[in-house]
Amino acid sequence: MTFNPHTDSDRASMLDATGATSVAEFFTPVPDEIRFPTLDLPGTLSEMEATDRLSAIAAQNTAFPAQDVYLGAGSYRHFIPAAVGQILARGEFYTAYTPYQPEVAQGTLQVIYEFQSLIAALTGMDVANASMYDGATALAEGALMTVSNTRGRRRIVVSSTVHPAYRAVLRTYLEGLDVELVEVPLSDTGFMASTVAITPYLTDDLACVVVQYPNFFGGIEEIAEIADLSHARGGALVVSTYPVPLGLLTPPGELGADVVAAEGQALGVQQGYGGPYVGLLAARQGYLRQMPGRLAGMTTDSEAKRGFVLTLQTREQHIRREKATSNICTNQGLMATAATVYMATLGPQGFREVAQRSYQNAHYLAQRIREVPGYSLATEGPFFHEFVVSTPVAAREVLSHLLEDGILGGLDLATVDPSLDHYLLMCATETNSKDGIDRLIGALLRKSAGKNP
Repeated sequence: MTFNPHTDSDRASMLDATGATSVAEFFTPVPDEIRFPTLDLPGTLSEMEATDRLSAIAAQNTAFPAQDVYLGAGSYRHFIPAAVGQILARGEFYTAYTPYQPEVAQGTLQVIYEFQSLIAALTGMDVANASMYDGATALAEGALMTVSNTRGRRRIVVSSTVHPAYRAVLRTYLEGLDVELVEVPLSDTGFMASTVAITPYLTDDLACVVVQYPNFFGGIEEIAEIADLSHARGGALVVSTYPVPLGLLTPPGELGADVVAAEGQALGVQQGYGGPYVGLLAARQGYLRQMPGRLAGMTTDSEAKRGFVLTLQTREQHIRREKATSNICTNQGLMATAATVYMATLGPQGFREVAQRSYQNAHYLAQRIREVPGYSLATEGPFFHEFVVSTPVAAREVLSHLLEDGILGGLDLATVDPSLDHYLLMCATETNSKDGIDRLIGALLRKSAGKNP
């Protein structure tokens, strides 16, 4: 059935209001070349032909076994239990949107409440919301929360060890706002932030210091010391993190963080060519009213029965526009549901085991890397499951060689900074194996010896 949004009388009213005599005249200000562009489109295809064409294009992609993937940099290959996909496929979760009417959405609201509770516990914070778009937007929103909460403090200091894409999103967020963003450059001593490097950039109008834990290069920085430094100047500490390392590491909340943001893709969400992902955002109680997005609460009804509702709705953009706390909307609930099912399925022991295996595989990989002539770890500090490798030739050559062996070797850091063309960011998770790592080392040794694979 054809949908006609405007009746003839609707059109007549609009034309009368604009002073135009016809729809064509109404669009006159738009240049002809834009109104009627020449589109170089291919001929039409039948459904079967289109399927064949798309299949041929997809076949050009290279699919790597999980154990041969050493690329992380914010998106990680983890095993996803079958239960996650099965539960997500249920119509109650797959099609549900914002549960504005709690009386008909108790299941969805309970999932959101459980999600918030799990994230708060994982990060060591008082409260978490019902998710953001991704780790980058979660971090930007978290930093802006501190500006709102500190009343007049307008300086955000961010370490260059924070994910470069996250820093780019933060810069975009601050365009047009009366907020100063200062980026602390990488120190000469390596890929780590320190109080010594950060101190010169702290002023009396400091709103927050932003760091990452573990940082983009895999290093584990002295978060507690940086927290004390920021608090001493009247600012807050915003920590960007990833959930799996928190299965072993001390939660940011216990180290002095005021706001914690994270990319939750590792919690049962497929990598999916970069999305959709799920941003995690948690904070101390004092930041609750600055927190964007939805929050679900648990209460009792008139019959003393447990119930779930949306509470403290900070989505003021419905009525307040530029005066709103934030104009971001919540990430689709499906990804938050996936994270909730994943964490519930693994439980505390299973989650810790994923973290433990990732840690062990990465450290075995680092140990073997040191055995290859010309290769070394760029830093000697602690790391979780990701680290920087110094390469004897350009990192892109190393990656190209590994591709010939069917191995996705990591991230060429020259794509982040051209001066880092001899550095490779490598990662291992629980999906890697000793045999796979040994095969990678064998390929590097053959290359180092000048032999063809």
